[in-house]
Amino acid sequence: MAKITLEFDLETELNEVKEILDGYKWKIAVWELDQALRDTTKYDKSVLNQPKASDLEIEIAEKYRELIRDFLQTKNLSL
Repeated sequence: MAKITLEFDLETELNEVKEILDGYKWKIAVWELDQALRDTTKYDKSVLNQPKASDLEIEIAEKYRELIRDFLQTKNLSL
C-alpha cells in the first residue's frame, strides 16, 4: 500500500496544516450547496421559504451550478 508523508513546522505552518486537514469539509460544503441548487432546478424547491421556486430562482440556481462546475474543472477537482 502506498503512503504519503507530509511534514510541516507547526510553529510557522499551522494554517496550512489546518487547510489540508479541513479539505474534506470544504468538499462536503460545496457538495451540499450544489445539492441545494439541484433541488431548486430539479424539484422547483425554493431556498427562500416559498412553496415553489420562481422561474428566476431556477435560472439563477442553474447558473450557479454551472459556475461551481467551472471552478472545479479549472482546479481539476470533482464532486
